[in-house]
Order: sequence, then structure tokens, then C-alpha cells
Amino acid sequence: MIWYNGNRPPLDALNAVSANTLVAHLDIRIESIDDDSITGSMPVDERTHQPYGILHGGASVVLAETLGSLGSSMCVDIARFNVVGLDINSNHIRGVRDGRVVAVARPIHIGRRTHVWGIEQHDDQNRLTTVSRLTMAILERSP
Repeated sequence: MIWYNGNRPPLDALNAVSANTLVAHLDIRIESIDDDSITGSMPVDERTHQPYGILHGGASVVLAETLGSLGSSMCVDIARFNVVGLDINSNHIRGVRDGRVVAVARPIHIGRRTHVWGIEQHDDQNRLTTVSRLTMAILERSP
């Protein structure tokens, strides 16, 4: 298990953290956590469409960064460290017009100063839509 001290917070607590944020506005939901991944979903609707009526690439990036950031925060002692996004890239493979996309974030590297996450998103038919890689910086908090 990759989580700090083996702790997996309850899903309702993880979802509550995002109240009154972009994550809540986009209706991104944390769906599950297992020993080495975190899964979330996001609707494909007027909130997340681009002008051509398909899922906006930026919305897909928000979902990916949300999951990887949350994952990193659960891998460290948050009393001692801040986790901040350092770099993200995404390849948009398939357009999605409606439904929900589901993303799974898995660590590629969990180091002392950086974490790298791979995030795959799928549509309602389980077709791959976006692949992202997120690098997080792990910063020691000031005393």
C-alpha cells in the first residue's frame, strides 16, 4: 500500500475537501481508493464541453490533476509537507460528447521530493479518452 501510514480517508471526507472549488463546480467525484490507485469521475455536459460540444481538454486535465494531487497528499505526512503540481501533460485520444468519464491515477514514482502519476481516462463504453502524466513537487513546510 502506498498511502502514508496505511491510511485511506473515507470517500465522503475526500469529496468534502473540494466544496466550493473548481472540482465541485465540475462535479468531479472521488469514486474509490485501493492499495495503489485513486479513481474519480466527471460529467461530460455544458460545464465541461468546449464550443464544439465535446469534452474540453482542459476539463480532462483538471480531473487528472485533481486525482494525482489528492493521491500525492495521501502519500505524505501533510503536517510536514505540501504537495504542489510541477508539470502535467495530456494526450487527448477520443472525443466524448456526453455521459461521465472515469479516471484512474496510479503512481509511476513515489520519491522523497517528487511523485509522478499516470492517469488514464475512459468514457462510458470503457474506451480510452485521455492519458496524462503529472509530476508533483513535495515541499517541506516551514516550521
